[in-house]
Amino acid sequence: MVSGGVWAACNNLLDHDHRRLASSQEINLCEAYSGQVILVVNTASRCGFTSQFEGLEALYQKYRDQGLVVLGFPSDDFRQEMADEEDTAEVCYINYGVTFPMFATTSVSGDAANDLFQALNEATAPPGWNFTKYLIDRDGHVVERFDSRTTPLDSELEERVRQLLEG
Repeated sequence: MVSGGVWAACNNLLDHDHRRLASSQEINLCEAYSGQVILVVNTASRCGFTSQFEGLEALYQKYRDQGLVVLGFPSDDFRQEMADEEDTAEVCYINYGVTFPMFATTSVSGDAANDLFQALNEATAPPGWNFTKYLIDRDGHVVERFDSRTTPLDSELEERVRQLLEG
């Protein structure tokens, strides 16, 4: 864990290491994304909402230069993720052209949820389904939770992203 004032904005919410999808590379979310507006999404490759990858990527491309990062966390909690991470990576990177950071398949609900999702679930509510979206401000505070039906673009989610980026 990172300590001291340098990463204080994380408020321990982001101060965890997570492995990149289909990789051995570990990323400390606090070190990598502190000070940015963060949209955390639990994803699945075989879900009716999987096409939201396109909107999430478009949102990321539209606002990343202003300080938005989208973080995807594939999960099989709702039985709609591939068993092999290489197959999940193919869906994300090849089928949908995702360039935002994707992390290893993980649990996002219940006692088995990873540290980030435990904190997100405590601050708002656990995901009810795949493609639940959690918006975190530049100071590392959870601002709002959006359900699966909320589309990334032309929505209340995009409006909140714009507000947070404008400060």
